[in-house]
Amino acid sequence: MPTITLPNNWQPRPYQQRLWSYLEGGGKRAVAIAHRRWGKDDLALHWSAVSAMQRPATLWHMLPQISQGRRAIWAAVNPHTGKRRIDEAFPQAIRASTNENEMFIRFKNGSTWTVTGSDAYDSLVGSPPAGIVFSEWSRANPSSWAYLAPILVENNGWALFITTPLGNNHAKSMYTMGRNDPKWFAEVSTVADTNAISFDDVEAQRKEYAALFGQVTGDALIEQEYYCSFDSVIPGSYYAKEMTICERERRICEVDVDRALPVHSAWDLGVSDATAIWCFQVNGHELQTVDYYEASGHGAQHYCEWLNERGYHGVDWVPHDAKVREFGTGRSRVETLRMLGRKPRVIPAHSLQDGINAARLTIPIVRFDAARCARGIDCLKSYQAEWDEALRTFKKTPLHDWASHGADAFRYLSLAWRLPIADDIELSGIERLRQDMARPRTYNDLWRQHYQEQIDAGLEPESDNDALFNLSDPDNTLNMD
Repeated sequence: MPTITLPNNWQPRPYQQRLWSYLEGGGKRAVAIAHRRWGKDDLALHWSAVSAMQRPATLWHMLPQISQGRRAIWAAVNPHTGKRRIDEAFPQAIRASTNENEMFIRFKNGSTWTVTGSDAYDSLVGSPPAGIVFSEWSRANPSSWAYLAPILVENNGWALFITTPLGNNHAKSMYTMGRNDPKWFAEVSTVADTNAISFDDVEAQRKEYAALFGQVTGDALIEQEYYCSFDSVIPGSYYAKEMTICERERRICEVDVDRALPVHSAWDLGVSDATAIWCFQVNGHELQTVDYYEASGHGAQHYCEWLNERGYHGVDWVPHDAKVREFGTGRSRVETLRMLGRKPRVIPAHSLQDGINAARLTIPIVRFDAARCARGIDCLKSYQAEWDEALRTFKKTPLHDWASHGADAFRYLSLAWRLPIADDIELSGIERLRQDMARPRTYNDLWRQHYQEQIDAGLEPESDNDALFNLSDPDNTLNMD
């Protein structure tokens, strides 16, 4: 039987040695910010092979989206050797089986390795991981680490975060944290540090970027991709400029909840994916976001309990489609929220572009609580247009990824915060109708108005024993005088 030495026919490059030595020495947490073609995934694959042989364990290589995994990792070919990278890192001699469809390898010692995605981190089943590579971490869902970190602690597992920057988002925050924690490895490697790519090659790439995106964006991409700048604007980002100014003006800060004012909420209601909620207060023309919450896999009661526990009672602004009745219950989500003691209001229908423009106008006047709204702030920074690979341009539609839920909820906040809040919000529909009857109009006029308001709100129209008329007959005008 042949002897296999791992890593298999591979050794770290000089500039990769520090990270490799940290992992070999038993290090458990590492964040490596490195330029394109540094060899991040290559190092991670070979480390996974070594780790898999040290003890039987479950290992994951996690991309931002599972759909990226087959092209970027599973089927990727080393252009220098013509071999698949997984075959170089995991030689057949150490494998028991390989499942091409599921991108899964089982080793002869019982360890397993699979390619997965952070877009479905909470739905992964099977053995809990003891080692995870978070590839392209700056583009991944940061909640995946919050969910998986306790599992790795319990399993005495390791986590390796490898990425190039994507603006000033959670990847920078993690690097800053890791640099100040002696238990972590944290390093930034630019082309100036490694000399792995020649200056001429970088400048040739600059010209290509400029041709695609324009000179300003092209230069920003070079700074980001090759010089690891966290300050470059994310190409296609909707709110990068506004959020950069917000940080410069120190409006991302500590914001106290004013208990003398109601705390309203703006919801992006998920069904099969996340629900996001921004909590905000309005004092005259001043707007401040005091909290943000996002979760998935829960019913409306969970989110209402979260709001109630924090004493956040105000109007709950929900999107227009919340009026649609759900097949299972026959009730709309507006009705469900009312039954749970909340005060939902439907945001008027609008185009996506109008909502984005409203958000662009709103961000410059908002004060964000840095701690409680951290996740939502990352969503706003990372929200971007979808890239059309065939046409080599950005589409007019947003990329639907982890950032879109928080950005959508903020879009609803931007449309709602200036809308008037009725003083009689505590009153039922019938009570408001009876108060309105004091006006000199016919009862039928009032009832038709009330009936239509109930339909517009997605509610089952209320009945009243005093409503002795035919709604379908416009001439039925029983006067209350």
